[in-house]
Amino acid sequence: MKDIAGPFFGIEVPLMRLLGLQAEHLDDTVARTRLPQRAEILNSHGDTHGGTLMAVLDFTMSAAARAHDPLGFGVITIDMTTHFLSPGRGELIFEGRTTRRGKSIVFCEGVALDADGTQVCIARGVFKLVPRNRAG
Repeated sequence: MKDIAGPFFGIEVPLMRLLGLQAEHLDDTVARTRLPQRAEILNSHGDTHGGTLMAVLDFTMSAAARAHDPLGFGVITIDMTTHFLSPGRGELIFEGRTTRRGKSIVFCEGVALDADGTQVCIARGVFKLVPRNRAG
C-alpha cells in the first residue's frame, strides 16, 4: 500500500467513517476497502443496504481513479452504473480498478464480494480528476 496520510487513502471522508469503512490497499490502479457488517447499514431484510453498497463502490472506485497520485488529485463522479447480484451479508470486500486513465477522465470497474467470494454487486464508473491545492 502507498505510504499516505489520512484514513481513506490520504483524505478524510466523513460518510465512509460513518459507515465504518476500512481502507486496505492502494496501488497505481487498484483500491481495496473492507466494510464490517453493522446494524446501522442494513436494510429491512437484514442485508447491507443498496445505497451503502453504491456509496462504498463509488468511493473505492474513486480511490482507484486517483491512485496514481492520491494526494495530488481529488475526483468528481461523472457516471456510475451498479448491478446488484446477490444479498450483501456479513463483512464485505470492495475492489475498484482503473481500466483507463486519461489526462482528466478515468474509467473504473468495481466489485463487492462477501466472505465466500460471491459477487454481491458490480459497478462501472467514470470520474473527472481534479487537481488539489498542494499549497495547503
